[in-house]
Amino acid sequence: QVQLVESGGGVAQAGGSLRLSCRDSGGTFVDYTLGWFRQTPGKEREFVAAISASGSLTTYADSVKGRFTIARANARNTVWLQLNTVKPEDTAVYFCAARPGFIRTTPGQYSYWGQGTQVTVSS
Repeated sequence: QVQLVESGGGVAQAGGSLRLSCRDSGGTFVDYTLGWFRQTPGKEREFVAAISASGSLTTYADSVKGRFTIARANARNTVWLQLNTVKPEDTAVYFCAARPGFIRTTPGQYSYWGQGTQVTVSS
């Protein structure tokens, strides 16, 4: 069973960087597409980035393309989201998620979720 735990959130100034990590303690990581989503109060959870099970394919939301990078290491059961040139509008709780099969960008298509980690960007 996939059990995801995020870490690495915190506070950054606009233009700065943060790196989020998500580790699967269940040990079945290698078979799943992994995604990062974010959510702010009163808004729906939105897609940020996803990476295929092999790591060969990635997809990004237009709002983060060129600034964020998703990567994974299956041997370490870990996926990362590198946030560069952050903006105040990147402030949100960031969630790691997993699904069997191909990359999808809709939260409802992901089966497993972490508890979330807060990212706050100050101007």
